Amino acid sequence: MLDYKKLKQLRSETGVSFSTCKKALEETKNDMAAAKEKLKQWGETKAKEKAGRVTTQGVIASYVHHNRKVAAMIELDCETDFVAGNQEFQALAQEIAMQAASMGPETTTVEAFLKTEYIRDPGKTVNDLIKEAVLKFGENIKLKRFIKWQV
Repeated sequence: MLDYKKLKQLRSETGVSFSTCKKALEETKNDMAAAKEKLKQWGETKAKEKAGRVTTQGVIASYVHHNRKVAAMIELDCETDFVAGNQEFQALAQEIAMQAASMGPETTTVEAFLKTEYIRDPGKTVNDLIKEAVLKFGENIKLKRFIKWQV
């Protein structure tokens, strides 16, 4: 039997639709850790399926560190202006901009950046973060470019 408290918690923690969270909990017999892993697997699969789709919309996000000596700007692309206008998508772009500001000088390409460990959750990479967003928004999402400045 589905545990609705866990469903609400999983939805709150992941931002993925109720129906997808429900399916993950049902398939894992209400095991939260296993359900999260299932959602991660589905996100990877969904990202692969959507990888060829054109991303002509998106946002530019920036981050300036509190000491005013480090800043970064990124372009995060998606398929539709509907998703680009979504506050959660814009928050994701802001998170990725902050991540870009925190990186060392050795990370100079988008490919290398996507492989970096996410600063808020060391168990994830930036690419994992984007895959989760693909599952959440149902669109292809790509980090197109980034730049970091440091005084």
